[in-house]
Amino acid sequence: MKRTSRDIRTANRYEVLRQIIAESPTSRQELAAATGLSLATVATLVGELLELRMITEVGFEDSAGGRPRGLVAVNASGGALIGVDIAETYVHVELFDLALNVLARADEEMRPGESRPEQVVGHVAAAVGAVVAQAGVEAARVLGVGVSVPGQVDRDTGVAEYAPNLDWHEVPLLELLAEHIAHPLYLDNPLRAGAVAELWFGAARGRGDAVVVNLGTGVGAGLALGGGLHRGVSNSAGEWGHTTLVLDGRLCHCGNHGCVETYVGAPGIMQNLRELSPRSALLHPEDQTATVDALARAVHTGDPVALKVVQDTARYLGAGISDLINLLNPEVVVLSSWVAARLGEPLLDEVRRAVARHALRRPLAATEIVLSPIPTDPVCLGAATFALEGVLQSVGQRQAGTAKRITAPARSRTAPPS
Repeated sequence: MKRTSRDIRTANRYEVLRQIIAESPTSRQELAAATGLSLATVATLVGELLELRMITEVGFEDSAGGRPRGLVAVNASGGALIGVDIAETYVHVELFDLALNVLARADEEMRPGESRPEQVVGHVAAAVGAVVAQAGVEAARVLGVGVSVPGQVDRDTGVAEYAPNLDWHEVPLLELLAEHIAHPLYLDNPLRAGAVAELWFGAARGRGDAVVVNLGTGVGAGLALGGGLHRGVSNSAGEWGHTTLVLDGRLCHCGNHGCVETYVGAPGIMQNLRELSPRSALLHPEDQTATVDALARAVHTGDPVALKVVQDTARYLGAGISDLINLLNPEVVVLSSWVAARLGEPLLDEVRRAVARHALRRPLAATEIVLSPIPTDPVCLGAATFALEGVLQSVGQRQAGTAKRITAPARSRTAPPS
């Protein structure tokens, strides 16, 4: 799809604000250097952000032999953003200020059989209400709510098109949420949300090409290529969890056999444990989180069964990551989401060893494999940035509408009568 000048302006406004959030305080000259935009363009965009009260002037810095440079910083109290992470077993919500500092958190557990859209919407609405109350912010200060849901989503229509682990097909999620939540709503997928979080604040910051591997109940890869988020033509890029790892292997929720997800997602890890030790005390048959937590604790005590499960899981994961490294040649691969966080360094060490056996030497030498360093929920953080992007886009649309209203009478005077 061809980008309009308004799309480009919105993207530039978003990039300038992103740099200000990351580097506050900063000067217009530094912003121009960081974004590659002209100083005149940056000055105009900074003026717009000042008018919106998203940033503020904070004084001057000396420049070598010239006039002092004016400094700007994000106006943290200028509004609030909410990020929603809908997963297969939980809903996690965080409320942020405009500097993307967490002000409040809320969790809602989703038990097996509680994944009908109306049930999930109820959990989201309750958690959003909880964080607004915790933070004590006025409803009018909440600029937007970014919602991340697994599977394939249509950002423009707000429809969750296909989420195999939730058994959702064509669910009008934002329409359902709008019946309970009065704030502007923006929908996307955890792969994109996690990748953006790493680009802004995590291991992919300052990297041109990065892969963020999301390890939870489901599995996928958020892709940052050429310094920007890669979505694909239908916003479906990154469904690496549904690529084939084992021919005629385990049955996946998507209907295929042998998908990466069936070996390294939380249910796949449970199956790895079940095949190794069917009666293991580490196995909680109906509880993914409890099983992964038990494995993590047992690994740290040197339990041989737990160590073997992590090693087997890492063998599968390493083979899949090697494909990503050979195909995309990234600077960094980030292991993210709750399974990676809980299994931590023991999983990372085994994955690095497995990747070294499979990846081509040259791309591997250029790739770092790390755990996500983000201390909060990366998906909530990324979802909040989607809300921020949506706010800036809506501002651009309002400005365009105002310009049309102002210029329309002038055109009508010169137009011939109809």
